[in-house]
Amino acid sequence: MLAIVIPYYKLTFFEATLQSLAQQTCQDFKVYIGNDASPEDPSMMIENYNGMFDFLYHRFESNLGETSLTKQWERCIALSGNEEWLMILGDDDVLGEKVVEEFYKNLEEITQRGINVVRFSTQIIDEITNTTSKIFVNPNFENAADFYCRRNLGLVRCSLSEHIFRKKSYVKYSFQDYPLAWHSDDYAWIQFSESKPILAINSEKVSIRVSNESLTGSKTNLKDKRIAESMFYMDLVKHNLNLFNKGERFKFLMKAEVSIKKYRKLSLEEWNILFLKYVHNFAFIPFLKFTRRFLKSFYQ
Repeated sequence: MLAIVIPYYKLTFFEATLQSLAQQTCQDFKVYIGNDASPEDPSMMIENYNGMFDFLYHRFESNLGETSLTKQWERCIALSGNEEWLMILGDDDVLGEKVVEEFYKNLEEITQRGINVVRFSTQIIDEITNTTSKIFVNPNFENAADFYCRRNLGLVRCSLSEHIFRKKSYVKYSFQDYPLAWHSDDYAWIQFSESKPILAINSEKVSIRVSNESLTGSKTNLKDKRIAESMFYMDLVKHNLNLFNKGERFKFLMKAEVSIKKYRKLSLEEWNILFLKYVHNFAFIPFLKFTRRFLKSFYQ
């Protein structure tokens, strides 16, 4: 069975999220709503959906998302029961009415292939639910490394809400605790998939809301996003570079270096990590350029 976990904080667009759950053509799921001590009480709104879908609502006494959004995700997941599959749905995102149905239609193949991560097509919506993008679809089967190469080229988008994943994979790896949980889901799909393909279901979509109130749309937290980005790329470089071909490895090594330089100078330890990776994946021109940048950093 599927658990749909909603880390709740803002009421503004929550009604649309609940409506999309009530309108699912397959109701074989349970919703777990974890209120992060929000000043905006959703309980009356939630109660209006009693009997429309199965849910559990819990209000936490302390706010955790302000300091660690991934920890808020984790305590919301802890509300769930013995479901094998998890979806973390944003409190402003909207499921297409056949999302759950299409998941179960594909479950036999998912099981046969041992797939750990499933994703739906997506479309961006704004504050008044107007669509502001094309529908983003994905290859039916794609390993995480190929996906990140496409994303690195700006050919694809990715967010948390359109993914369904095995609970046992989450229990094994959990989420990296990056600031604002920025890129925490990105790194999760690399770990959770365990080198098995990610299955794309393009026959239904999840609408992702980007507004001034959403984390993606906000312009007030750029430094935290930059820090998180650098942590993500350094983790990728340190632990997962072998997933990529040699040409892509140099691109991600450069990404890691540049992401840190956006807000500070690299530490000697970070230079050393990158140096060892360039040596291990030696190619003369990339190594020479890296060495020049390293030496130049001491005179800036």
